[in-house]
Amino acid sequence: MSDKTILEHITELVHEEQRLRNEGTKAVDPTRMRAIEEELDQCWDLLRQRRARREFGEDPEQAEVRDPRTVENYRG
Repeated sequence: MSDKTILEHITELVHEEQRLRNEGTKAVDPTRMRAIEEELDQCWDLLRQRRARREFGEDPEQAEVRDPRTVENYRG
């Protein structure tokens, strides 16, 4: 997966999140919103991993998606 693909997926998720929020609170599925937020966190984390690996001369393809609990509890 390339950085471009990850960024495109982030854009799709952000658009979906905005669309759901604009529909009003009655239409918002809290489970779906939480899933979007977790997936966004995972995507940003993966992108940071890839960039860090590249910066230090490592293979960015070795970066892996971490589980939501790891990403959510990360304190940078």
